[in-house]
Amino acid sequence: MSVEIARIGADQLCRYQRVPIHFRVDSQLRVEPLEGGLGGLRLVEERVDPPYVKDYDAVLGGSDESPAHWPELFNVSRWGFFLAIARGQDIGGAAVAFDTPGVNMLEARSDLAVLWDIRVHPDERRHGIGSLLFQGAADWARLQGCRQLKVETQNVNVRACRFYARQGCHLGSIHRYGYAGCPDVAHEAMLLWYLDL
Repeated sequence: MSVEIARIGADQLCRYQRVPIHFRVDSQLRVEPLEGGLGGLRLVEERVDPPYVKDYDAVLGGSDESPAHWPELFNVSRWGFFLAIARGQDIGGAAVAFDTPGVNMLEARSDLAVLWDIRVHPDERRHGIGSLLFQGAADWARLQGCRQLKVETQNVNVRACRFYARQGCHLGSIHRYGYAGCPDVAHEAMLLWYLDL
């Protein structure tokens, strides 16, 4: 299958948003503190029973945080937006934030980009499309002069964690209480990955 990775403008984020992002959670990485945390943290994979589907789009729904609303929340003029297109269909997307005041994930660094979002249609996964999108995002960040690309995921997205590790990312931080203020996902741990560019 021939896949084109196309850069799009913020005016096409409604199109981008139509690519589903849900995934099945059948295992998670339990955060296990060693010596009360003084010895570090260990991630232990365990089955989730019963498995469930996590759908970021459903969580956001029509909220002001969905992709189509990003330009209302942030100055996205320095962001990169990409679509994966095959057989005339949008089958994936990636968004990269860079040099944007108010985006705390950027850590006030001008040499850091954040993979804000990456999605591949469930019917098209495991065909290398995510890798193409990730590589396109990393290449774009490198062209902006960034030294690192940062990615946030959760301990319930084990497949994503393995994906980022395969892309050359290293786990830079485990925030056990990163979502404590969000009751629906307070049980999840925030995992921050970094790719040296």
